[in-house]
Amino acid sequence: MRFAPAAAALSLVFATVASVSSAGELEADPRAQVLIAQGEAALESGDTQGAIDAFEAALAVDPDYTPILLSLAEAARQDGLQGKAIRYYREALARNPDYFAALSGEGEALVEKGAVDKAQRNLARLESMCGQSCPETQALQARIAAGPPARFAVETAEDGSAAN
Repeated sequence: MRFAPAAAALSLVFATVASVSSAGELEADPRAQVLIAQGEAALESGDTQGAIDAFEAALAVDPDYTPILLSLAEAARQDGLQGKAIRYYREALARNPDYFAALSGEGEALVEKGAVDKAQRNLARLESMCGQSCPETQALQARIAAGPPARFAVETAEDGSAAN
């Protein structure tokens, strides 16, 4: 009984520290934030390699900040590297399986790669988790409706396996 007040005080300290440390994961390290801003500016100006470099540097500074992976995936997609983008999306999903933006982005990259059936699975999962009105669901639905880029339609038509 002599230790009850001390134990209560100590548990309060641990609870406070735990809540502060978990809240800190929601924001990137300030140095990473600068690099992310540089990457976004480079991406907007069309410099995908500059954006990738900035995002990779940000990831090195703050490897636990998952949204950087989505930025890297977007830059890879714009650079025509859908396979690399899918890898980044899957890494984000490994950290948080319910990350709607990563699930939608992966689905869009799959469509761009020509894997519409796999993208449909992502869409079904998104619909079950966040519904039809979810922005991520709507974005993936629109991308699937647009279909894969023309280069995949031509390649499959030349093989004699085009499906329309």
